[in-house]
Amino acid sequence: MTLEVLTFGCRLNAVESEAMRAQAQADGLSDAVLVNTCAVTAEAVRQARQAIRRARRERPDAPIVVTGCAAQIEAEAFAAMPEVTRVIGNADKAAPGAYRLSPSGPRNAVTDIMAAPVAPAPALPLTDRVRAHVAIQNGCDHRCTFCVIPYGRGNSRSVPAGEVVRQVRDLTDRGVTEVVLTGVDLTSWGVDLPGAPPLGRMVRRVLTLVPELERLRLSSIDAAEIDDELLACFAEHERLMPYLHLSLQHGDDLILKRMKRRHLRADALRLIDRVRAVRSDVAFGCDLIAGFPTESPAAFDNLLSLVDEAGLAFVHAFPFSPRPGTPAARMPQLPRETVKARAAALRARGEAALVRHLDRQVGRTVRALVENGGVARAPDHTPIAFDGRPGTLVDLTLTGHDGRRMSARIAD
Repeated sequence: MTLEVLTFGCRLNAVESEAMRAQAQADGLSDAVLVNTCAVTAEAVRQARQAIRRARRERPDAPIVVTGCAAQIEAEAFAAMPEVTRVIGNADKAAPGAYRLSPSGPRNAVTDIMAAPVAPAPALPLTDRVRAHVAIQNGCDHRCTFCVIPYGRGNSRSVPAGEVVRQVRDLTDRGVTEVVLTGVDLTSWGVDLPGAPPLGRMVRRVLTLVPELERLRLSSIDAAEIDDELLACFAEHERLMPYLHLSLQHGDDLILKRMKRRHLRADALRLIDRVRAVRSDVAFGCDLIAGFPTESPAAFDNLLSLVDEAGLAFVHAFPFSPRPGTPAARMPQLPRETVKARAAALRARGEAALVRHLDRQVGRTVRALVENGGVARAPDHTPIAFDGRPGTLVDLTLTGHDGRRMSARIAD
């Protein structure tokens, strides 16, 4: 008997999947399939449904419990799948007793995410990775026109700084070298806490109160905001890794307005310049959407040129995917062939940006964290082909690259 967890989507889902596994075991569920879904694109939902059907074919007698954002938003649809035993909402996916399955229990056990407190899952080292993620925030108060995630996650909720420090200290006591602070809308951390402390204050507190932590990272942040204390942390603490993944989404002002983003192109470029002014070794990644409704050729050119003008290193390019119920789904759509072609062009621009970034790394010596699968990771997130003991730090001199990752030798 095995407990299998299938995870789709973001890092926060990955953290929660480990909490789900632990809670299911505590509830006495040892032979089941847990499916943690994602709703960010229609493709993610399709893949989850496909995985559920495949799981039933491979394990015909095992209970299948479905949760996550897609399950929260489309609860009835997932509950109607004959393969599914139980559908659990995001608010209850790691709650005590959630996995005590009873034949008389409801098939659809999803509750109103807007009415329930949305508590981030406890910090747990991921079983297949060399670092640990700490969920410090959940939910989102913003309503971008293309996004359904607030309806799957609820409103923004923050973990108090003291609890974050406790979790990070516990992880370092267990030998974790690198911790990643993650959430749905990370820069909104603190807005619901007394005094509305900024994210930078909590980051500084972690770095100050857990000096034994060797490396601290941030997951994706909103390009609309970076507070002065966080900027100062980048300037003052080398243990705060010089990499930021920005939720940019586009490079054209009219499209950004139609997306209902809180920044314009100049705001994103100004933020990047501010960070580079205090931390010259910083690298940037971003999420970008190609083929948004009404995107003209000129607007798409602005999207492509942003990759170069911002000096991005890592680009996550997505074709626009209309999500039912969102304002963007009701806007004039581009032909799918155009969307796919533009996404491919954006990916190619991102690949060229990565090559330029890798070119600049040749000759540098970095202290890299060894991961699984013959890869190490530089402080600025640059991947390096290297076989070593996962979880250890090693000094490497970067000697070249293959367009995707660096080659290296042990530093003298």
